[in-house]
Amino acid sequence: MRERLRDKERLVHILTAIDNLVDGSKRYSAEDAEKDTIIFYGFVKQVEIIGEATYKLTKEFRAAHPETEWDVIENMRHVLVHGYYTITPHKVWRVINNDLPLLRPQIERYIEEESAKQ
Repeated sequence: MRERLRDKERLVHILTAIDNLVDGSKRYSAEDAEKDTIIFYGFVKQVEIIGEATYKLTKEFRAAHPETEWDVIENMRHVLVHGYYTITPHKVWRVINNDLPLLRPQIERYIEEESAKQ
């Protein structure tokens, strides 16, 4: 079983990746990423980090927070890693624009909860 501190650290990794994606999307567009694979895969890596950090959260933590679609987030990482050839910049931008604004406040709240336990 992973200790609580690990959950908090993973949540911080998720929040940092979210912020990197949002900040990056202000500097680059999906069209920029379509033209430059290095830019594109920089965005992809940040989404992968969110999925990997989610995978590393304890089962207990995930079960205690069912309002977050942990399995969907984790599965997105699998698609990015194993089905990399199916991902387009526009799909990544949909995640940035549609999913991250909902996920970010949840992650912030979870970090606060975990901090209060220490």
